[in-house]
Amino acid sequence: MRNLSITATFAVCLFALSAGAQNSTPPFPATLEKELAARASNYTEVSMDKKMLNFAGKFLSKGDDDVEAKQIIEKLDGVYVREYDFEQPGQYTAADLERIRSQFQGSEWSPMVRERSKSGQADTDVYMKIVDGKMQGMFVLDAESKELDLVYIAGTLDPAELSKLDGNFGIPKGVAKHVAKDAGK
Repeated sequence: MRNLSITATFAVCLFALSAGAQNSTPPFPATLEKELAARASNYTEVSMDKKMLNFAGKFLSKGDDDVEAKQIIEKLDGVYVREYDFEQPGQYTAADLERIRSQFQGSEWSPMVRERSKSGQADTDVYMKIVDGKMQGMFVLDAESKELDLVYIAGTLDPAELSKLDGNFGIPKGVAKHVAKDAGK
């Protein structure tokens, strides 16, 4: 997940520069955000609302893949990524993960993937927000012993199009493949 594309890195820098001009808090659904950041040895935060996504989309090339990515981001309301790296295992607890998961217990959110390892070293959850039969958001929680990653994508999504966003806007490479693989189970 550490490999942000050049576009995403540039967009993150632009967001950081403009953050002082914005008074609203990003709608990232993680109640433990500040606590986790304080425990982490390193953390990465990508927060791109609709305005920032549209602005960053201007820097994509005119190639076929980027044209498709532009069409997808036009339908999104935001992309929010949090990555927490820890010096040693045990810096977050099962209770912390349950507090995060509990935010997706509402009627609009449906669990799509729930992967657990016996050792507790590699857990993954994928939740989809379905409104009027359309996917309106996605949340991915990927927990490893020394890393915790949270990805929240708000807006109209087509699961088949997710691969076009892999590696862009802070979205880790492989998220779409993981979702597609687990959706077929």
